Amino acid sequence: MKKIFLLILTLFLGINNVVAGQKSLSDFHLGLDLQTKYVWRGMEMQTEDAAPVLFPQLSFQKDGLYAYVMGGYAINGKYSEVDLGLSYTYKWLTVGLNDYYYPTTTTPHDDYFNLKGRETGHWLEGMVTIAPESIPAYLTLSNFFAGADKDAEGKQAYSTYAEIGGHYDFLDDHQIALAVGAAFNKSCYNGYEHGFGVCNIELKYTYSLAIKNFALPLSVMYIINPVYEKSHVNFKASFSF
Repeated sequence: MKKIFLLILTLFLGINNVVAGQKSLSDFHLGLDLQTKYVWRGMEMQTEDAAPVLFPQLSFQKDGLYAYVMGGYAINGKYSEVDLGLSYTYKWLTVGLNDYYYPTTTTPHDDYFNLKGRETGHWLEGMVTIAPESIPAYLTLSNFFAGADKDAEGKQAYSTYAEIGGHYDFLDDHQIALAVGAAFNKSCYNGYEHGFGVCNIELKYTYSLAIKNFALPLSVMYIINPVYEKSHVNFKASFSF
């Protein structure tokens, strides 16, 4: 997996060197998030031997085009994830494609290039986001259209998730955000057991700590998953360069 990451990194930097003078290094960004618990769309991604997770990321952004490669690694070595994504934004509309891959949940573990429907560890997702320019709110609709998203009968489940959210900024460096997400069908968000249901309610407070010319966003999230009747309190620190 390290070889794949290094290959992508080399490709990104190589492209940048070739077109130097046309594109700025500022189009490339490095990031590192630290979360005390990995909760995504209301789901616990590491239910056993849970530990804080690191998320290194390399991204490119230019004229509405956005591409990224991101990893997720528990500090105890019990969980890992590799994600790729590509999206394009025009005014208030964003369309994107994501590939999520989980080495720790597939057998055998060396199956990154196995794309067979019943064997692959990849989850391929299409997304559409509407974010009006005049108000701090968004609506996202996503669907796993291919890959490992299979129901109990081994058929493609087409797990569909919608989320609406917004935020309020105050005192220059403080923010309160609320997001509500729901599954539309029998899906990975509800154990493939029932249809529509709210599976994610997240209230987040963020404080951007200013250190000279550097801002360090620190967030605390209170998360409720009505489907599984569980709640979580999570902390996140985000470093970006």
